[in-house]
Amino acid sequence: MKKPSRQIRDEIARLQEQLKQAETREAERIGRIALKAGIGEFEIDEEALLSAFEEIANRFRAGGSRTTKTPPTVTFGASSGVAEQG
Repeated sequence: MKKPSRQIRDEIARLQEQLKQAETREAERIGRIALKAGIGEFEIDEEALLSAFEEIANRFRAGGSRTTKTPPTVTFGASSGVAEQG
């Protein structure tokens, strides 16, 4: 039996709301972790910060692991946003 278009639209709206809530939870979690790490203490260009987060995401994707034994240190510079990563 086919679903009426109205029912499909309702399901889409419900799923969009679930997605919004999930993204909010994820953003809050990552934000709390970033603040614990001291990111809030720096004036960082948004593009530089995004680039650093993309590097972190790529490192975890490449490693296939969600955790590391010793986290790398990231030093933020005044001009470029990310001065050194090791």
